[in-house]
Amino acid sequence: MTAKLIFDIETAGVDFSGLDSATQESLTRWIKKEAQDEDEYRKMLEDLKNGLGFSPLTGEIVAIGVLDFDQNRGVVYYQAPGEKYEEFQKDNFVFKQTSEKEMLEKFWEGSKNYREFISFNGRSFDAPFILIRSAKYKLKPSKDLMSNRYLSSQKFEAKHIDLQDQLTFYGAVRRKGSLHLWCNLFDIESPKIQGVTGDDIQGLFLNKEYKKIAEYNSRDLTATRELYIYWKEYLNFIVL
Repeated sequence: MTAKLIFDIETAGVDFSGLDSATQESLTRWIKKEAQDEDEYRKMLEDLKNGLGFSPLTGEIVAIGVLDFDQNRGVVYYQAPGEKYEEFQKDNFVFKQTSEKEMLEKFWEGSKNYREFISFNGRSFDAPFILIRSAKYKLKPSKDLMSNRYLSSQKFEAKHIDLQDQLTFYGAVRRKGSLHLWCNLFDIESPKIQGVTGDDIQGLFLNKEYKKIAEYNSRDLTATRELYIYWKEYLNFIVL
C-alpha cells in the first residue's frame, strides 16, 4: 500500500509600508499606468496590499497542515509571532506552534515517508510556494512535488495528485471551481462553513487569531481527503 499524504498551506503577506521604496515602485508600477483616477488607484493599491500573501516573493507561510490518508491523523504547524502556545489537539489533528523555517523543515522530513501527495490546487499554489520559501532558508526538498503535471508520467517516488487538475481533466472543464464548490457538488462538508475562507487569512494573521488559521487549515485537509476518496472511486482511470 502506497503511503499517502494530504497537504495544504495558509499564507499571509508582508506589511507593504515596511517594504523599501524600490520594491514598492516595482509592485505598483502597473497600477499607476492602468488606474483612471486617484480613487481607482487607491482601490487597486488596497487590492494589491491584500494580495501580497499569494506570492512567495511578498508573502510567507503561516500554517502548513499534513494529513496521513490511511490513518486519518494529521499535524498543523502554525506561526504565532510574539506568542507562546502549548501544543494542543482537536479531533484528529495535533497543532504545533513553529516558525516558518521550522515548519518547512518538519514538512520535508515527514515527506520522506510518503510516495503519494494529495492537494487541491497544489501544483499552481501550495507546492511552488513551499519550494520557493524553502529555498529562502536553504532547505533541500526531500521530494519533487513538481515533476510532471500528468499523473501517468510522474515519478513513482513522488506522485502529486492535484485534485483541481484531476477534477477538471487538466483544464478541459471551463471553470476550475474552488474547493468549496466541489465540496458542495459532492455533498462534502466545506471548510468554509464556519465562516472562514482563504481570503480571510491575512486579516486573521494581523489580528493575531493564529489558532483560528490553524484550525481552518485542518478543515481544508479533511475536506480534501473526502474529495480525494470521491475522485478515486468515481473519476480516476489511472492505477496508482
